[in-house]
Amino acid sequence: MPTVREQILAALLVRLETVPGATVKREAPLPEAVPAGGLIILRDGDPGDPEVLLSPLSYLWEHQTEVEVIIQRGASDESAALDTLLTAVGAALAADRSLGGLAEWLDWGAPKTSGLAIDGAAALRGATVPITIHYGSSDPLG
Repeated sequence: MPTVREQILAALLVRLETVPGATVKREAPLPEAVPAGGLIILRDGDPGDPEVLLSPLSYLWEHQTEVEVIIQRGASDESAALDTLLTAVGAALAADRSLGGLAEWLDWGAPKTSGLAIDGAAALRGATVPITIHYGSSDPLG
């Protein structure tokens, strides 16, 4: 059976897959080209150090993940396209902040935008959205 952490990351991936038209991947390398609807890449991130409760033994996590939202450059309205995709990601996350009851809460921060250059590829434009997943487990590996 998968750990609580893996169940949560899988549920977050499923939640992101509800973004209309976008291709969603987990821990994928940056591509040379992006699908027309944009690309969303979930980065597993760092669970950090948990707060430990002793009775009953519980580990409270604030797991830091990232979502990369990427579009192909070249369109005259690329800023609007990136903004639309980011808004859709926010709506998908807000639709279920507990990921079906697996997490206590999801928090996310403002996107950090950047141009991405890959040798031999067309330029990409993207943003990174930090997501904090609050959850508990009974095992430090969980």
